[in-house]
Amino acid sequence: MTRGLIDIHQHLLPPDYMAEIDQRGIKSLGGLWWPKWSVEYTLEEMDKNGIQKSFVSLSEPGVYFNDQDWARRLSRLVNEYAARLVSEYPDRFGAFAFLPLPYVDDALKELEYALDTLKLSGVALLTNLDDKYLGDPEFDAVFAELNRRKAIVFVHPTSSTPAMASKLNVPPFVLDFPVNTSRAIINMMTSGTLERYRDSRYIFPHGGGVVPYLAKRLEYTRARTAGTPKYPQLAEGTPRGVAACLQDLYYDTALSYGPSTLALLQQFVGADHILYGSDWPFAERWLGEGVQAIGTYLGLNHNIRNAVERDNALSLLAYSIGKSASAAASAG
Repeated sequence: MTRGLIDIHQHLLPPDYMAEIDQRGIKSLGGLWWPKWSVEYTLEEMDKNGIQKSFVSLSEPGVYFNDQDWARRLSRLVNEYAARLVSEYPDRFGAFAFLPLPYVDDALKELEYALDTLKLSGVALLTNLDDKYLGDPEFDAVFAELNRRKAIVFVHPTSSTPAMASKLNVPPFVLDFPVNTSRAIINMMTSGTLERYRDSRYIFPHGGGVVPYLAKRLEYTRARTAGTPKYPQLAEGTPRGVAACLQDLYYDTALSYGPSTLALLQQFVGADHILYGSDWPFAERWLGEGVQAIGTYLGLNHNIRNAVERDNALSLLAYSIGKSASAAASAG
């Protein structure tokens, strides 16, 4: 295949990181067993499915286990591994740095190192750390620095604590992940994080979770037409309105490429804010299906398909002031 897709949502599993995770007895992620992963196998599957370049990031469980030194060390290990991968295969890989949150001072130091020294293309954050979601005031200093840098921020879901989805007899990736993505978006709206730090560009995976379906409910809540409002924060955090705030964001297609989902996303945010994402290697078994679905969806004409498959990602990455992001345009 020669379609030249740009995959904005791909994960890496560095061997040294996996050894540390194994020592802690963590055998699965989001209800899925750890998949097979290697650079060689990844490139083979990318070639088979027409993916020209992928931007990798760490996924759940991340680096936070109530151990500050461990979080700091693992973040550095993952980021330096990612930088070596990009250096060895600059035409095939880019990477988003992982930060040792909730330790804000350490996160700021790692952010500086990852973007200025390692030249990674942005950062990846988890939606929640225990009971704190992105948008919590505790993380404001990190978002302020990301905003100053006009950084790309890729937000990936993680399980709830406690994982309520487990009580429904479905794995967390089915329900917990999209719901926590939505909780993070809404918390970032009500806290004003998305409005205050608009110079960053935010990518939310899996079609934005359930937020596109909740947009009208959010607008009703913001309008406060039913009398004295109990929840004024949404209106205060979105002075331009709910729709304008949500349409600033980018949404990827990972495990969200059914015709009805794509149609909703296209109507909700416009094709220029939809990015191709595979969720490799965790969605390994569905990689080909996802690529085919994007290519055959009748609502996407040739120009729109090109935008979703590659052009939107290249434009987004070029927006960043980081040298590595500018270099990403070489993928074109």
